[in-house]
Amino acid sequence: MSDIITAAVAALSEKLSDGFDGSAKFDIEGEGAIIIDSDGVRAADLDEEADVTLSADAETFQEILEGELNPTTAFMGGRLKLDGDMGTAMRLGGYLG
Repeated sequence: MSDIITAAVAALSEKLSDGFDGSAKFDIEGEGAIIIDSDGVRAADLDEEADVTLSADAETFQEILEGELNPTTAFMGGRLKLDGDMGTAMRLGGYLG
């Protein structure tokens, strides 16, 4: 597991300490994947299923986690790709800023 995935799991676990209703997967290009669901946050296989998959490069993902980039702005600007349930993605965006 990459250092980026390890750090992201820790940061997301803090932001989503009460769990998350639904499931979302972050696919971080060249680094791996993270699943967020009612059980918490964990590193995952790229082929693991989720209600929504959000894909971005490591830099974009880091900016979102640090609050420097709004997830909606990243999506509208083409830096964050979405596949799956938009409602789940919007609920997750509320936690991320």
